[in-house]
Amino acid sequence: MQNLLDKVNKFYIGGEWVAPLSDARFPVIDPATEEVLGAVAMGNAEDANRAVAAAVAAFETFSVTPKPERIALIERIRDISVRRIEDIAQAIMRDVGAPITFAREVQADTAVGHAEGLLHAMREQAERETLWNGDILLREPIGVCGLITPWNWPINQIVLKVLPAIAAGCTCVLKPSEYTPLSTILYAEILEEAGVPPGVFNVIQGDGPTAGAALSRHPDIAMMSFTGSTRGGTAVTKDAADTVKRVTLELGGKSPNLVFADCGPDLERLVRKGVAECFLNSGQSCDAPTRMLVEESVYAEVCEIAADAARNTRLDDPAKEGEHIGPLFSEMHETRVQALIEKGVAEGARLLAGGPGRPEGRNRGYWARPTVFADVTPDMTIYRQEVFGPVLALSPFADEAQAIAMANDTPYGLAAYLQTGDMGRAERVAARLRAGAVHVNGTGMQYGTPFGGYRQSGNGREGGLEGLQDYQEIKTLHLPRG
Repeated sequence: MQNLLDKVNKFYIGGEWVAPLSDARFPVIDPATEEVLGAVAMGNAEDANRAVAAAVAAFETFSVTPKPERIALIERIRDISVRRIEDIAQAIMRDVGAPITFAREVQADTAVGHAEGLLHAMREQAERETLWNGDILLREPIGVCGLITPWNWPINQIVLKVLPAIAAGCTCVLKPSEYTPLSTILYAEILEEAGVPPGVFNVIQGDGPTAGAALSRHPDIAMMSFTGSTRGGTAVTKDAADTVKRVTLELGGKSPNLVFADCGPDLERLVRKGVAECFLNSGQSCDAPTRMLVEESVYAEVCEIAADAARNTRLDDPAKEGEHIGPLFSEMHETRVQALIEKGVAEGARLLAGGPGRPEGRNRGYWARPTVFADVTPDMTIYRQEVFGPVLALSPFADEAQAIAMANDTPYGLAAYLQTGDMGRAERVAARLRAGAVHVNGTGMQYGTPFGGYRQSGNGREGGLEGLQDYQEIKTLHLPRG
């Protein structure tokens, strides 16, 4: 880990670890202990310009790299990721406080799984095809890409942007979250070992308003891909507008989980799974099922099950193996989550488990108690606003029509969850839900499936063929016939 900390004050530009031009620094803090691990360099517009220049220079040759060579490069990245999976997990644990078992089996695994999904898409996609009318369609790299990633799933989001950019023949500049530098530096080492040519992949650290905005506004960047808050996505879109860039966004969510009475004997298992999914990653996932909408006839029973599940959710040291949740990622975020829990109490939601304040015995680090509210109504803040912590809101519905209306009563549309014993109902209700993914009876999304949302949850898709296409331009070729 020390070798990663030694690089937090450097940027990876043109295939070298270089000193930043900016002298600004940001503390690297262990969220479980509040220990200051180091200070990450915070780039400015001049640092962004230097990284973009390296990417522009590399695009000239890398953009014409034959597809078999790009496939072989992604395969090498995948293979090194497999070998370094424990290093990835340890970096994620230190960056965001993810428990090591979860960091290894879920978060770090994305470095391998998304590479496999992308390789399948690359092999399946034709970069040249003849249309029915005889014209030729070509798929080409869009150009230099600016990539901005969040702190909550650091490797997952980096892989979902960097690998398809490289696969398409693009070059890129990555600005990750300043809160997760260790994961980023480790992945840069993996790409360097795999033989990614100098300038194809570049990293600058920094904040959104400075380094991020410099990329979004840069005239030599053809595309911006951003994952983060809806507010941040709006800023990127506005900054990119003057140069008419392509912008893809993966933003926030307030995902509903519809629980129907026809679950029968599976009701308890599915409700407990829904609570666990809500609390996964300490509730810090954009697609977490944070609104559990329950059919009236089983509402009281579900409230009891959910409360018990929350009370039996363990919190513990991220370094320990096992199924428990860890801290929130920062002091600022802890303050925000605690304020929203207090808001739920003040606005009259019925507290079933948890509540304001840190868990007992947690005097260091940034923690929140696993919390469940019942009788949450649409006028309450926790019904509308993304908490991004281990907080679940329960509300009753009378029938299928009301369940669908409540589920869609949100400006977001990233994911929806549906629990039912009737697969006909599952298909019927899923067709009415305005969300990019619908998970039925706890079924997860597989690698290679496109991920993204409707409305204020963003545009574009990440993963699989659709994620690759976001980094490509289409050219049509019209040759004389005869």
